[in-house]
Amino acid sequence: MVLLTVILYFALLFGISRLTGRGTNDDFFRAGRRSPWPLVAFGMVGASISGVTFVSVPGMVTTSDMTYLQMCLGFILGYVVVAFVLLPLYYKYNLTSIYTYLGTRLGPVSRKTGAWFFLLSKLTGAAAKMYLVCLVLRQFTGLPFVVITAGALVLIWLYTRRGGIRTLVWTDAVQTLCLLAAAALIVAEVASQLGMSAGEAWQAVWTDPHSRIFEMDDWASRQNFWKQFLSGVFVVIVMTGLDQDMMQKNLTCKSLRDGQKDLCSYGLLFLPVNFLFLSLGVLLLLFYARHPELALPERGDDLLPTVVGSGLLGETALVLFVIGIVASAFSSADSALTALTTSVCVDLLPRQATVRQRKWIHAGMTAALLGVILAIEAIGSSSVLDLIYMLVGYTYGPLLGLFAFGMTTRLGVHDRLVPWVAVASPLLCWACDMAARQWWNYRFGYELLLLNGLLTFAGLLLVSRHEKARR
Repeated sequence: MVLLTVILYFALLFGISRLTGRGTNDDFFRAGRRSPWPLVAFGMVGASISGVTFVSVPGMVTTSDMTYLQMCLGFILGYVVVAFVLLPLYYKYNLTSIYTYLGTRLGPVSRKTGAWFFLLSKLTGAAAKMYLVCLVLRQFTGLPFVVITAGALVLIWLYTRRGGIRTLVWTDAVQTLCLLAAAALIVAEVASQLGMSAGEAWQAVWTDPHSRIFEMDDWASRQNFWKQFLSGVFVVIVMTGLDQDMMQKNLTCKSLRDGQKDLCSYGLLFLPVNFLFLSLGVLLLLFYARHPELALPERGDDLLPTVVGSGLLGETALVLFVIGIVASAFSSADSALTALTTSVCVDLLPRQATVRQRKWIHAGMTAALLGVILAIEAIGSSSVLDLIYMLVGYTYGPLLGLFAFGMTTRLGVHDRLVPWVAVASPLLCWACDMAARQWWNYRFGYELLLLNGLLTFAGLLLVSRHEKARR
């Protein structure tokens, strides 16, 4: 049943690909700048939350209750900043790759530096998300992890290789619909198994001790409100506003105003969508308490898969679960491959890529993503969501510093020194994190991203002064 569900799902995606794929580079990179903004906004929900939300977020209630919503509140403000500060800049320069701005403002080496950091960030982030879903599919199919991962990536490569972003605007909307419908129906099924009506389920979630949202007192906690809220703002700025993957879809809208409507609309949706998944986590804990034969898993990521795999929710729940994680994971992975291909073609090649070159690069990015997923599988992680945000802190920080420097100053830089600054900043962040743990028993959380961006900005100031002195 699981394999049949996946096959039918991919058949639907291939059908959409055949209708929307034209094969030109302009369609692959920009969809001709004709995408309807409501369609982009709805599809971005699935592309942004990914399979990690479907599996990891319900499990977060076991260790941090609903404090993740503090970060989601920060997301809303972050999307407003991206819509009215960064997006006008990208439309002004009519960009295909947002890192072209760094080349215009700071120099060609800075542009390549930004592109390389994006490649590193996106490869690791997309691989971590895909890893989790392939892990779950292995549990339900019994197939080897390598076979599942390679098979999924080959299928994604096949339905995106012609149409690129033009195809993804439509497939992401379909996948978001599948994801949200699956999540809502699973919540309804769990509540039904607990003998609760919709109102009773709401009351049970709201009065449960795990429904705690705000952590105001403990400044050393990673769940402190201000850490979470401010980190949420800056995570959105870098993971959306400075990320070619997320911005590429927004840049396919017909106008700047449409793009701003798109960003603000799906930014607001993050709060109710994540509340839905956290509520599912609370209901699952009540389900575990009702069924002592089920051992509560050590990893939060296993909370939902264990219940679904037990068969206590029935075969319908299993099918919905598979549809949900496949839809969420593939909507993230397919857009990541398209954005990685775009950045290599536009930012790193010495001249404009041909259609043939673009197809080869697209295949190469698929192979690279497979390699990173297998590396993560060898390392392992107790929480994939925490792994992703930790990687964000180290790899997106230089992008934050580069764009902030370019937009807020009129200084030039010694372009050849920019890569050294961008590499030194994450290393200094790591040293600061180790020192804080040893000396003050303080663990940096998502705020590591802010420190990284600040160090990059300071390093660029030093480089700019050096350049001025040379002149």
